[in-house]
Amino acid sequence: MLQTEFSFVLPCGYVDEQGNLHREGSMRRATAIDEIEPLEDPRVQRNEAYLSILLLSRVVTRLGTIGVITPAIVERLFATDFLYLQDLYIQINAAAPHLVETQCPTCGARFAIDVGVGEMTG
Repeated sequence: MLQTEFSFVLPCGYVDEQGNLHREGSMRRATAIDEIEPLEDPRVQRNEAYLSILLLSRVVTRLGTIGVITPAIVERLFATDFLYLQDLYIQINAAAPHLVETQCPTCGARFAIDVGVGEMTG
């Protein structure tokens, strides 16, 4: 079965307006419309870097007790957490694993290893 939702723990965490720290969350796989629709947003047309903010606000489904993740929340993430989520987005939405067949030099056993992105959480 295809996994569509992935749990994560932010390195620093999001601090809301009441001072509460939110670190645990979940992200879903992106759909085609998640990647296409934000391209029409005027903020993206003025600054392409804003695309990442809109993408993450669409696919992060939960952050602590926050159920609706808005672009304003993503804007206020620490840079460390923003980069972490961007990396997770790439891992989750990568086309396919990059498997390479190899052989153990000691015992001769054959096996495949993934030389693509790092391990996913969740």
